[in-house]
Amino acid sequence: MSIVNEDPRLGAARASDDDLRPPRDGRLRVAVNLLTEDPRSPSGAHWFWTRVIPEMASRLGPKEELHLVVSPTSKPLYVGYGPQVHYITFPWSNERRNLRTLSEHLYSPLRLPLAGIDVFNTLMAPLVNPTWSLVVHMKTMHAFTTPEALSPSARLYRRLNYPRSARLADAIVINSESLRSDIEHYLDVDPAKLRLVHEAVDHELFEPGDRAAARAHVAERYGVTRPFVLFVSSLWPYKNCAGLLRAWALASRDLPGHQLAVVGGGRDEKHIAHLHALAGELGISGSTAFVGPVPLEEAARFYQAADVLVYPSFSETFGLPILEAMACGCPVVTSDLSAMPETAGGAALLCDPHDPASMARSIVDAIGPKGDWLREQGLRRAAQFTWASTAAKTLDVYREVGERRRGANK
Repeated sequence: MSIVNEDPRLGAARASDDDLRPPRDGRLRVAVNLLTEDPRSPSGAHWFWTRVIPEMASRLGPKEELHLVVSPTSKPLYVGYGPQVHYITFPWSNERRNLRTLSEHLYSPLRLPLAGIDVFNTLMAPLVNPTWSLVVHMKTMHAFTTPEALSPSARLYRRLNYPRSARLADAIVINSESLRSDIEHYLDVDPAKLRLVHEAVDHELFEPGDRAAARAHVAERYGVTRPFVLFVSSLWPYKNCAGLLRAWALASRDLPGHQLAVVGGGRDEKHIAHLHALAGELGISGSTAFVGPVPLEEAARFYQAADVLVYPSFSETFGLPILEAMACGCPVVTSDLSAMPETAGGAALLCDPHDPASMARSIVDAIGPKGDWLREQGLRRAAQFTWASTAAKTLDVYREVGERRRGANK
């Protein structure tokens, strides 16, 4: 127990929890690791869990509990889920990344048994896994497929720990068949461990809405005053905004009344500066608006107002903006690589992201004669993806692993 005494925050965190109870009373207790979020700058993973957790909570049986692994600073992001959702408080989340990682590995074997945890859902297996079954929730393989998107230390850490975590996992939750292929290619993993659970769309936020009002809103607030082609993503090189700029230089000749709106930001300031310079070199600065990052509510307004979303990434494990745009009635052009055709499900125009001419032709087609068909098909496709379904399937994985563990212990 020396780790508890070394930092008073560990002891204080444990004392503040509401889940210290007898470790064995016939209940299935599942812990979900939420520490990888930085409370100051929540990512898409935060959005995922804040949609999935309440749906899972509403489906818990009388002898089932969820325990959310949080820090004092992240706990306020995850509240109001009902009496069967409890908290396990660690001292740090991703605002202190190195300390968070250390506590995940060293504190988990001490703290989780106190709550009688049966199943632990996390990204990386702790160094010691003494008492619980392990569900690894993998959303990306960036360390292998797009290593330039990670710092050298993060890349090395993931390359060392992904294979180990996959080996120790009782089940691995994935979000696409494309990710299945990547995992089987890069990791020595038993395919029987993989459980496909698609992500989903928040249909209360992403819906068609009033297109004229949405156009007026983005014009007034963001200066996008003309009909526009839309890009929504973080500005990493593999997202291929540069390829879209080259395609727009071609497509804009056939769409002289349109402009391109680039919505999103990122930490790669050198690449962002390159994109601005490239727009100047291509002569499209006057028809390109770099909007920067916006809240999700504002992203929905852009989808509602746009003539087409172009999502030209080189590599994705799911590609949620594709479905968000479809749910808003926005036609979609996307890459013919990795998970994007799978997510689009035949309801988008596919292009070669390495070929600006291919992308340009698809943009013109989507705004022209194929636009109405794409809107109709996109709405139908997006309707198939709900958080209720995602939550139910995720909970089924926990139950399967928990029952298998109980059977092994008999």
